[in-house]
Amino acid sequence: MKFTEEHEWLRPEDDVVVVGITTHASTQLGDIVFVELPEVGTTVTKDDEIVVIESVKAASDITAPLDGEIVEVNEALADNPALANEDAMGEGWFIKIKPSNPSQMDAYMDEAAYTAFIA
Repeated sequence: MKFTEEHEWLRPEDDVVVVGITTHASTQLGDIVFVELPEVGTTVTKDDEIVVIESVKAASDITAPLDGEIVEVNEALADNPALANEDAMGEGWFIKIKPSNPSQMDAYMDEAAYTAFIA
């Protein structure tokens, strides 16, 4: 897994990358009450705003960590946005992206570096 300074995690699975927010981010946001996901098939560029999260504390935008195409979104979040709090690093994932430039992942932190970053 890789981690961004914006508290996103990236987990490669075959030719796609699963993206979500870290447990740290979900804790900071508080109870998540709404998640707006992009449409499958959307082509994104790194740093495009792709997900809107609303919590009891704030609204936040999640940006694309990689260039590529959105190939799947976590439909379960529409019915149960709290999944992003309950299992941020697992069932609470947001999107799966097929990267057009997988080497972009090299710029992100590993778990040890992320742990130090949030300390």
